[in-house]
Amino acid sequence: MSNFDPLSCPLCEGLSRRVFAKGQYWIRDCDACGHRFAEIADTEGHVERVYGDHYFAGNGHGYPDYISEGDLLVRHGAKYASLLNRYMQPGSILDVGAAAGFILKGYESMGWTGIGVEPNPRMAEFAQSRLGVHVQTGALEDHASNATYNVISMIQVVAHLVDPRRAFATAAKLTTPGGFWLIETWNKDSWPARVFGKGWHEYSPPSVLHWFSRESLRRVVEDLGFREVAHGRPMKWLRPSHAKSIGRNELGRTMLGAVIRTIAGWVPERLAIPYLADDVFWVLYGASAL
Repeated sequence: MSNFDPLSCPLCEGLSRRVFAKGQYWIRDCDACGHRFAEIADTEGHVERVYGDHYFAGNGHGYPDYISEGDLLVRHGAKYASLLNRYMQPGSILDVGAAAGFILKGYESMGWTGIGVEPNPRMAEFAQSRLGVHVQTGALEDHASNATYNVISMIQVVAHLVDPRRAFATAAKLTTPGGFWLIETWNKDSWPARVFGKGWHEYSPPSVLHWFSRESLRRVVEDLGFREVAHGRPMKWLRPSHAKSIGRNELGRTMLGAVIRTIAGWVPERLAIPYLADDVFWVLYGASAL
């Protein structure tokens, strides 16, 4: 894991400035490309510290119980597989940040074949022993393989990358000529992000480090030879406990946080709540055929 300069932009290495503090962390904007990112002084061991077992069960800035949302995530993966199937025949896929393998399982249910990479060993072991999907322990930046894939899937991953330039460069090498990237992430230019400002629930370092827009993401991937093919807003579903966690930890004592906690408290845990805010997007990118 590389230690980049926390004061320069992790995408373009341009000069940046502090715009506001969130907790003990400063949020910075790049003066050159406009990318917004968290100022993290020490990246060594960051992934292990932040995305350990506590992140998936009970952590304030993670999931109250990630495994309990497995069926929702399998369906989420299947929906994305259906999207991919509009543009290509099912083939090989690398699912980055695969966690317990639920989204990868959804891809496989629609005819795709692939593997996942996940830095948390316990999650990777769950994927293999409980779901029967192949998930390797590790990070994309360090993924050494001679294999290439028709699709690199990065669902809710790019906001967490310690070194996004290195990760994207690795992903490019792992993509077959004419292959695709599917990315889902939070939109820093969305109306919730603008209205709530630094109170937006996705300003939650150190678990979230980067805040993209479609434009800032486009600039990054175009430099690596990819172009946008399609984009949209996903329909996401949460367990009530996850919604209450967002209302409690990220939104705190705000009125919106109170409303979310109240609504989630009315819904039985076995059911799911639609995530209706317009602050997340997906983009499908295609690589230039060589």
